[in-house]
Amino acid sequence: MHEDRPRLTRRRLLQLGIALPLPAVLAACDGATGGDRAGGGGPATTAGSAPAGSATTAPSQALPPTPACDDGDDPTPAQTEGPYFTPDSPERASLLEAGLPGDRLTVAGTVLATDCRPLRRALLDFWQADAAGQYDNQGYRLRGHQFTDADGRFRLETVVPGLYPGRTRHIHVKVQAPNRPVLTTQLYFPGEAANADDGIFREELLLAMGGDRQASFTFVLEA
Repeated sequence: MHEDRPRLTRRRLLQLGIALPLPAVLAACDGATGGDRAGGGGPATTAGSAPAGSATTAPSQALPPTPACDDGDDPTPAQTEGPYFTPDSPERASLLEAGLPGDRLTVAGTVLATDCRPLRRALLDFWQADAAGQYDNQGYRLRGHQFTDADGRFRLETVVPGLYPGRTRHIHVKVQAPNRPVLTTQLYFPGEAANADDGIFREELLLAMGGDRQASFTFVLEA
């Protein structure tokens, strides 16, 4: 009767169990937005140089460890790339820059294979709109790639994206295990009214939100 609904594994249920609505996460911060343009980026095969990003305040409430993997978990769903992909983004774990408006956000997590192996040196290339819902299509603002560590972990410092016309809040990402195909997908925020009207939105791609604008996600790749 519900065969078309996504399978909720133990890992996904644990992720959703710690999810909080985005308004609650942002309640303690100023809702600063601005007209500066922000960016999108795509996968890069070579590491580029980039200025160091601004540091975020140390969180007072850390997210729990990434939930245990269920052997045989379904791969993370693929999604459309969209019109604002730009290749050869700089290698950097922080997309923050001096004067960049918006609420600071940290996204951390793990890249796993379907057999639960952590994937070392997996590429993650992020791009997104800025706090005003605009993409930087001239440069690399709010665009960057990084690689997972020996335990398959990644950590991204950025800002909460604004609403792009016709879409709910989202972050684009390309994920690729070494010498394997590229997964192109998008990450979403819980508690967003626009989720219900977004034709691309998928619940399996919701970030798990913790306190102090901390989020987590576990990517599962066929590798």
